[in-house]
Amino acid sequence: MAGYDFSGRDLTLLIGGLFLLAKSTYEIHESLEGDEGHRSAQVTASFASVLLQILALDIVFLLDSVITAVGMEEQIGVMITAIVIAVGVMLLSAEAISAFVNERPTVKILALSFLLLVGFSLVAEAFHQEVPKAYLYFAMAFSVFVELVNQRVRRQAPVRLKRAYTD
Repeated sequence: MAGYDFSGRDLTLLIGGLFLLAKSTYEIHESLEGDEGHRSAQVTASFASVLLQILALDIVFLLDSVITAVGMEEQIGVMITAIVIAVGVMLLSAEAISAFVNERPTVKILALSFLLLVGFSLVAEAFHQEVPKAYLYFAMAFSVFVELVNQRVRRQAPVRLKRAYTD
């Protein structure tokens, strides 16, 4: 486009945002899909598959953070150490978080909705349309508050999502 500067950072944000939008939409659809026209079958993701997806998401977020931080930080070693620690913590906690989310279907949908929100924000940023982070954080905090209230109310009647189906 004339007069529009599209950098490698913008391309990374766009690809990452579109990936989050597509993956989240697919996962929400699979969780809420009805029985019509499908035979029931339990589908489980392999640990390697989940690990690769987490790494892909980490890379997208880390690249954005690194590109931003390079302009602000003089000590590259500190940044690299922080990134390695962050990825390590995410990998070590992935199984526990996955179990927690899978036991609570509404938390799973909420987390996927957050990914939709972040994906939209990344796509907007790729086109130099800044979404104020305060709006995102407030929306997420409010949603978590509502979910905490829902979890307390639903202790007697748990919510169950549909299982994923295959053709």
